[in-house]
Amino acid sequence: MAFSQHQPLTETELDRLEEFLQRSKGENSMNIEELDGFFAALIAGPEVVLPSEYLPEVFGGEMSETCQFAGIDEANDILGLLMRHWNTIAARLYKDDVYLPILLEDEDLICWGNDWARGFMRGVDMRRGGWAELLNDEEQCGWLVPVLILYHEHDEDPEMRPGPIDQEKREAIIVQMAAGLVKAYQYFRARRQEVSSADSVEPRRSASKVGRNDPCPCGSGKKYKRCCGGATIH
Repeated sequence: MAFSQHQPLTETELDRLEEFLQRSKGENSMNIEELDGFFAALIAGPEVVLPSEYLPEVFGGEMSETCQFAGIDEANDILGLLMRHWNTIAARLYKDDVYLPILLEDEDLICWGNDWARGFMRGVDMRRGGWAELLNDEEQCGWLVPVLILYHEHDEDPEMRPGPIDQEKREAIIVQMAAGLVKAYQYFRARRQEVSSADSVEPRRSASKVGRNDPCPCGSGKKYKRCCGGATIH
């Protein structure tokens, strides 16, 4: 059965992708939850990031060094699963729908969300300069607070930790995190549209008047009245 490029991965396919990620030899390779947050940040963010740049981050190094494929079929299968998952997130955000993050459960069936937040921030770090605009926007930056709370929950620096989070509060933070993702996507989409509109406007030349004692626009270094301004037109 052929799947659409926007068809969400099935549970079986997610398990297959997770298993492959676990086999990666990269020291900082991602699990499926971290990958989900990472893709979400890249898709919502200010700039396009190509697979050639983000796949080494996913696998913790170049694929030729970190991944062992059984053959060309498995390589195509894994890359296809990654692309479909990317497209699933992108399609949801494009429609301004809330995308529910993929979160792993522990033995007590609790979803912590810390890996998702770490993956998201790894995505932010790939375009830190662009994300700085949102992070420094006092009116809009609140949408990223839920991600930062879970990102810093177990920070090595005690001063960065948000404090105890009970299960009810954690669930609320995760819901807010999903809502914030949509807002971040809308924030940067609006700015991309503004830039696109500005680029589509034909530039107009300034018709500012040159004074007789100003430097001549021709670049000669002479005063306008001693150069082109004093020229006789026949």
